[in-house]
Amino acid sequence: MQKLISRRSLLSAISFLPAAKLLRGQSPQAQQDGSRATNFSADVKVVNLFATVRTKQGKIVHDLTKDDFALDDEGRQQPIKFFSQEANAPLYLGLLVDTSGSQRRVLTEERSASFKFFGQVLRPEKDLAFVLHFDYQVELLQDFTASRPKLERALDLLEVGDQRQQQQGQQGGQPGGNYPQGGGGYPGGGGGYPGGGYPGGGYPGGGRRYPQGGGGNYPTGGSRRNGGTMLYDSILLASDDLMKKQEGRKALVLLTDGVDAGSKVTLYEAITAAQKADTLVYSVLFADAEAYGNNGLGVPGMGRRRPMGYPGGGGGGGANRPDGKKVLQQIAQETGGRFYQVSHFHPIDKIYADIEEDLRNQYSIGFTPDQPGEAGLYHHVHLTAKKKKEVLVVQARAGYYAT
Repeated sequence: MQKLISRRSLLSAISFLPAAKLLRGQSPQAQQDGSRATNFSADVKVVNLFATVRTKQGKIVHDLTKDDFALDDEGRQQPIKFFSQEANAPLYLGLLVDTSGSQRRVLTEERSASFKFFGQVLRPEKDLAFVLHFDYQVELLQDFTASRPKLERALDLLEVGDQRQQQQGQQGGQPGGNYPQGGGGYPGGGGGYPGGGYPGGGYPGGGRRYPQGGGGNYPTGGSRRNGGTMLYDSILLASDDLMKKQEGRKALVLLTDGVDAGSKVTLYEAITAAQKADTLVYSVLFADAEAYGNNGLGVPGMGRRRPMGYPGGGGGGGANRPDGKKVLQQIAQETGGRFYQVSHFHPIDKIYADIEEDLRNQYSIGFTPDQPGEAGLYHHVHLTAKKKKEVLVVQARAGYYAT
């Protein structure tokens, strides 16, 4: 069985993994006023948006031209300088699976559907994917690979967190308390990331330690014994440590009930990380109606939780947790992905087919902002499309951060 790379060692291990072979081939349909590729030189400040377009009835529109689109940046119209249809461009795909206790009864179905999804969406020698799961920790089960057998083995390893804790307890537990190499926080001790943290001594962006505080458990203020659902942490790690290094079309598929319990980063930070990595997030609400019993918390997405607003915090008490459905809708909307909810009428197999259709019918739209603004400043963008006076529905990210 392959060796697992856990949340506890993910950051240190990533730096030693062989770099994924980036596939930078251009689409034969690439156009810029008729013909330019979508690979841009490093000194040109280009903002690139991936968009999927549908009719109001939900039918994919795949024959638009650059002139069918209009784009504004903070309300100012921008000329579209780079345009292509990206059906043949390489795809980098990440599958993030919630393995907390609330997913116990749906995990088998998720695993089975994911087998089929990888088989249908990944093209040999062109697309790469990884598998990551999260509960009281975030664990990379398979790094980027084009190998279906490796991805299937990773899916076979998915199990609910408390079952894994029980197995670890029978095997003598983990060395050094809850994290290897001792210390009070992450590997390497000192409460920071491996080697004393990210550049600048903290994470994210320097200036603050992660996790904060001392304690031998993760997250601070909780412990493995209490379980957890590191939803926001998983999005940030997948974006920062895996997706940000790639160039081209990138998407995360998130299978969860949308409830975070214990992340050290906020919903705002998770969404920001995905936006900065130019990564779409397809969020799939897969909730077990009986998972929460009669504890008063309600089923995620059923409106009984009291929303905390945006940005959202990590795991507080049950009554203060955000509504899972609203959280997942926000993640998808602000990153340019789509939100889905598994139901009898919309099973996960059908949802995966919809996501595949999305990923195979994207437009790449690039522009150079007329007012780039201060580095790190968030810009709201609005992309619209029309064809023969019919207003179409455009799915694209809501903005970008100036570099």
